[in-house]
Amino acid sequence: MARMDPLAKEDIPELAEFFGVFEQRMGFLPNSLLTMAHRPELVQAFAGLGKVVYTPTDSLPLQLRNMIAHIASRASGCLYCAAHTGSNTLKPGSDLTAKKLEKLWEYETNDLFNERERAALRFAQAAAVVPNAVEDEHFIDLRQHYSEQGIVDILSIISYFGYLNRWNDSMATALEPIPTSVGETHLGEGGWTPGKHK
Repeated sequence: MARMDPLAKEDIPELAEFFGVFEQRMGFLPNSLLTMAHRPELVQAFAGLGKVVYTPTDSLPLQLRNMIAHIASRASGCLYCAAHTGSNTLKPGSDLTAKKLEKLWEYETNDLFNERERAALRFAQAAAVVPNAVEDEHFIDLRQHYSEQGIVDILSIISYFGYLNRWNDSMATALEPIPTSVGETHLGEGGWTPGKHK
């Protein structure tokens, strides 16, 4: 059960523009933002950061950004964000297939994943756990596939979701219907449950 009630969207019209960014990207307005809205400036700042972090570049397309976010969220233990990132991977505009999402935790061995993706996902997993498990070898591996900007882009996704992982796990934020359905349909084989986010 959520530890803090989200505000109602209609009660904070000054945030409509910022909420719209997330609704467009995700297809719904997440409860995490409605909880953050108790401090409106936080939503504004977070929306600005999200816009930068989620702008695809040649080195890091949207599909890979979503996979990195998912691995980082699962590695940190945030079931809320794992469902959200799973949902994001299946939205129009991302060419990640349901099969690839379902096999994401097999990234090291499954032929659905290439070495470039494996390097990023390996780094995401190591960077998201506590204590941090990133070693010099991770950067050696990343530099075989990514520019310095590409590495910064990867870590920006991991760090962005690090904030969300802490927020939602601490708040026990209630999951919305769309990510709940994706979690139940596509993530159960990997051990996902809604946990405290019901």
